[in-house]
Amino acid sequence: MTQTPPSPLEAIRRLLAGNERYKNDTRSVTALASQLQRGELAAGQSPFAIVLCCSDSRAPAEILFDQGLGDLFVIRVAGNIVAPSGIGSAEFAAATYGTRLVVVMGHSSCGAVTATLGVLRGESTVASDNIRDIVDRIRSSAQTVLEVGKDHSPERQLHDAIRANVRNAVDHLRHGSRILEDMVNSGQLVIVGAVYDIATGHVDFLDVPAELREALPAA
Repeated sequence: MTQTPPSPLEAIRRLLAGNERYKNDTRSVTALASQLQRGELAAGQSPFAIVLCCSDSRAPAEILFDQGLGDLFVIRVAGNIVAPSGIGSAEFAAATYGTRLVVVMGHSSCGAVTATLGVLRGESTVASDNIRDIVDRIRSSAQTVLEVGKDHSPERQLHDAIRANVRNAVDHLRHGSRILEDMVNSGQLVIVGAVYDIATGHVDFLDVPAELREALPAA
């Protein structure tokens, strides 16, 4: 089942509404009934948002945004890092399905960011070259947090490093891919950041452009 994806504004409104339902421990009938559309979805898909998020078992995008089958194109990798395969996946979804909103979502208590901070403080080492690749992609933003906030508590440093990692990933997607950058510059695509609070269930959006801010709740 294919259809024209919504505008970035409508897409972020749908995500916000879904997260509000999740926080209130409710589910939409549409999301619950989406499994009945398996046959129709076999013919095609039209995800309304692309979500690059962490592999953490406590942060599944489809659940915390209360969405069903075919709604989200989800790219999951530890630390919500931007690696070539993730960029290619986002390029594919945006170019093939016309999806107009990309969300890079980190989360509280992120193990990958925590591990990176531990390495930078000299408190731990990495177990393999593959894990080092993840740490190295988080390293620069985490190092800046440690330098700027050297007098902050470890909890504050982790909080800031998680957000800095998200913002770094958003910037990488916006400027590290010719396809995505051209789509952003032409107004076809919007890329934003977000952080999910595991304890409260709330998703806080970051670096949202002016044209989407009306969808956000009043501060």
